[in-house]
Amino acid sequence: MTKYGSFPGARPRRLRTTPAMRRMVAETRLHPADLILPAFVREGISAPVEIGAMPGVVQHTRDSLRKAAVEAVEAGVSGIMLFGVPEEEKKDAAGTVGTDPDGILQVALRDVRGEVGDDLIVMSDLCLDEFTDHGHCGVLDGEGRVDNDATLERYAEMAQVQADAGAHVVGPSGMMDGQVGVIRDALDQVGHEDVSILAYAVKYSSAFFGPFREAVGSSLKGDRKTYQQDPANTRESLRELALDLEEGADMVMVKPAGPYLDILAKVAESVDVPVAAYQISGEYAMIEAAAERGMIDRDRAIMESLTGIKRAGANMILTYWATEVAKQL
Repeated sequence: MTKYGSFPGARPRRLRTTPAMRRMVAETRLHPADLILPAFVREGISAPVEIGAMPGVVQHTRDSLRKAAVEAVEAGVSGIMLFGVPEEEKKDAAGTVGTDPDGILQVALRDVRGEVGDDLIVMSDLCLDEFTDHGHCGVLDGEGRVDNDATLERYAEMAQVQADAGAHVVGPSGMMDGQVGVIRDALDQVGHEDVSILAYAVKYSSAFFGPFREAVGSSLKGDRKTYQQDPANTRESLRELALDLEEGADMVMVKPAGPYLDILAKVAESVDVPVAAYQISGEYAMIEAAAERGMIDRDRAIMESLTGIKRAGANMILTYWATEVAKQL
């Protein structure tokens, strides 16, 4: 082929020629320490229960949860986020079992902390939805609406019992106005100044939460659109973020991750605290389902999705593949 002058003058493909070259010039790198494993522990079962909508993910027994925590430590995962699934008959309108020191989540926190100590950051979901018979993230008023300020009182109590049970980090996920400030005060009042708050600063009302409802045995009636954020909005997220930081959040989260990478990037650019993103149940289920049908390469899709979240600005990623991916890395 005849060449004309130096055309093309730039050849970016030179930096893509071999796997070693591509690895050397990679701008974004995943590391096991970036990963946090969400895990479900269910009361009253003698063996782990498969979650139908999330192949490969289970509701743990107390024993299998301890083993999963040890496996995460050995793989280099940084943290584990615990969700409790109580027996159905223990649910009530106020989510009482969520603040019972002997409730399933508090028992699991003690189990995991006793097993791994400080080798794994033990986190707890601070929300009422798993424990209420109506499935909402707060207590309801006389007209069936979530009562923001009454819910804050319950969150304060939850924070204290979760910290007493050994949580290094609490993750308030209910999207109540003022929740971070109330929880910070509640923790400090009982001597838990060192317990961190990972604020769900940006949590959208998303269709991608569907499989999670099965995972926690949700009793939800209706929807959560009056407290979770509208997927159409950006400014709303940045306002929520600013309020959580003002109230004392140590870290902030964007949830879901994949459909909201633009929001994640804006958050990461605007804060000076660590930023987490939660690759939620629906994101997991889509990749697993497509891979099971032979439509995509499972391992490549998992890594690509996580790399995209990291590239957008996440310091930590909550993903159900955390231990598996950490072992590969």
